Amino acid sequence: MCGIVGAVSLNSKSILVDCAKPMADSIAHRGPDDAGYLFFHTGSRHRNYKLSFFQNLTDDEFKNIDGMLPSIESDSMKRELYSHDYDLFLGHRRLAILDTSYAGHQPISDLSKNIWVVYNGEIYNFQEIKNELIKIGHKFKSNTDTEVIVYAYIEWGEKCIEKFNGMFAFCIYDNFKKRIILARDRYGIKPIYYHLTKDKTLIFASEIKAILRYKDYETQVDKEALLEYFTFQNIFTNKTLHKNIQILEAGHFLDINLKTKDIKNIKFWDFNFKEENFKDERECIEELDRLFNQAVKRQLVADVPIGSYLSGGLDSGSIVAIAAKNIPWLNTFTVGFDLNSANGIELGFDERSKSEYMSYKFKTEHYEMVLKSGDMERCLNDFAYHLEEPRVGQSYPNYYAAKLASKFSKVVLGGAGGDELFAGYPWRYYRAVNNINFDDYVDKYYGFWKRLLPNKDLKELFLPIAKDVENVWTRDIFANIFIDKKTGQTPEEYINHSLYFEAKTFLHGLLVVEDKLSMAHSLETRVPFLDNDLVDFVQKIPVRFKLRNLKNVVNVDENSIGKLQKTNDGKMILRKAMKKYIPSEINNAIKQGFSSPDESWFRGDSMEFVKTKILNKNARIYNYFDKKTVERLLEEHLNGRQNRRLFIWSLLNFEEWSNIYE
Repeated sequence: MCGIVGAVSLNSKSILVDCAKPMADSIAHRGPDDAGYLFFHTGSRHRNYKLSFFQNLTDDEFKNIDGMLPSIESDSMKRELYSHDYDLFLGHRRLAILDTSYAGHQPISDLSKNIWVVYNGEIYNFQEIKNELIKIGHKFKSNTDTEVIVYAYIEWGEKCIEKFNGMFAFCIYDNFKKRIILARDRYGIKPIYYHLTKDKTLIFASEIKAILRYKDYETQVDKEALLEYFTFQNIFTNKTLHKNIQILEAGHFLDINLKTKDIKNIKFWDFNFKEENFKDERECIEELDRLFNQAVKRQLVADVPIGSYLSGGLDSGSIVAIAAKNIPWLNTFTVGFDLNSANGIELGFDERSKSEYMSYKFKTEHYEMVLKSGDMERCLNDFAYHLEEPRVGQSYPNYYAAKLASKFSKVVLGGAGGDELFAGYPWRYYRAVNNINFDDYVDKYYGFWKRLLPNKDLKELFLPIAKDVENVWTRDIFANIFIDKKTGQTPEEYINHSLYFEAKTFLHGLLVVEDKLSMAHSLETRVPFLDNDLVDFVQKIPVRFKLRNLKNVVNVDENSIGKLQKTNDGKMILRKAMKKYIPSEINNAIKQGFSSPDESWFRGDSMEFVKTKILNKNARIYNYFDKKTVERLLEEHLNGRQNRRLFIWSLLNFEEWSNIYE
């Protein structure tokens, strides 16, 4: 797990060499173990310059380093770099997980030094691919998955991407073909951002803050993305709040031809929830059991300590049950909440007792942290800095969970993907199945996913920048997710459309959040539910095996669509497969999300903090939002007339973001 940065000039000018180290340094938290830089003149086969900076080297490793310099800012380095023009820069910060020796240093190349890679992620089937490549005749000098990418590309070209089972964001430079491949994994577990400057220099990085360090970027807020976020509490397009900085879509790669200067955005994979006719549910359960065990075991490969989150629910509990069989004294981590001022549904938010029971059951070494209202206030600045833009959920508890796990492990397993694949969320939009036509379905579904405010309030909120966003139709943004998925109108097909949408948008947002907040603490998060073989199989499982009482579901009252309800109706096939591993009281429990009791805290313990931040007349949010509308909406929450905790959190997050990044 690492961080990558780079720049390539698509014109006749040199890249800004002096921006290279600041870009990489800005994401040093992603890779504190090692750093490497490559400068290339793509028009010359031999003009390249490699710089390396290492920590904790043995004497033998040190002797084998060519061209090592004490600092990229040294006079000797500057003379060498500035004596030539370079049109390509690749940089890397390493968090050493596999083969922690110098052999895993990046950028890495083939023996001819013409195919170069910088890479962030883990490819869990790398040993299988490596064995295949060895049989063909390729030779390896390390035990890393990074080197496998190099020779897989040499053997299969861009088709190699489809062979990789894992999480990744990488850049390949092919000096023979004068070509760059910038790729992101199927699901978007690992992010990669890019920006094309006015003079046609493409800058890319694992995090936005690295792009901001390139001098040619001028910071602006993307107002259209802001409207998108405050509609869905997420961004469904590839926009970010930083204007003209985009995130590469999951399952895509950029193919950059340095001869023609063309950039192609190519999709190599997409979710496809299309069920097959499994007549025997028992066979389906057995295959799911096999594939899930295989997925967890694959993701236990590491040369550093591995732990797991343990929330007390089915998803993390299932992962721990399998992992604990393969790793003695597995470390597990739970974050709970002080509920002294909580009420109503919030009283069930603390799951420490369930986690402790599961830890006892599976003999893990268990660690806990309890959050209080002041912890949100305390971490907000660091949180906003690392997240880089508001994203889905009220996710500061995840920041603390990663901080806790990083004290004891370098790798942690998480349960993302379980709810999205198996229809596990406690809301009733899966039941939006009685529709006149597809447009009717989209209208109902769109109504649910406006998570923060109805359109009327949004219109009033955005009055100061109304003209800037007048051509943005969030219903169209929503509908475009289904652009290739409009076939089929049975109830089961509509439910699969919902699962597709959720995986493309909600899951993606959760993955971006998890990556940023874990890597803020130099922690790698792995997600076994998003193993390729497992996902390919689960997408084919009939809806009737996932949701309980499907006939009753189909006939549900339409007025209940989209409402949060306590239910254990989902994940039925997963519950049955995990029955032999998980205690029945956990396996059959009602779904509980990882949420803090902020509805109460915003009305009580944190009320003054909220007022100070949001009602301040000099707050930056009022460059975009109508102050009277904000005051009215906040008052509705404080008076208990509405639960606007997500909206308030989004305001706090955006205000803090504005103070850091504008």
